[in-house]
Amino acid sequence: MENTMVPRFGVTIDIGLRDLPIALIGSAGGALALWAEAPVEIAVPVALLIVLDIRFHRWRRRT
Repeated sequence: MENTMVPRFGVTIDIGLRDLPIALIGSAGGALALWAEAPVEIAVPVALLIVLDIRFHRWRRRT
């Protein structure tokens, strides 16, 4: 059982900034929401989802 070949699974998460116009729109939207006294728990994550480009990659590799 020690030398058997089994598939290995994994997840890679890539986080990067979006292009400048979209990042500015997300920042402005978050600032506007905070200025309008929206709850911070809602405004900040939504602004981050607009500003950041988050990608999930699942992969499987045989060993």
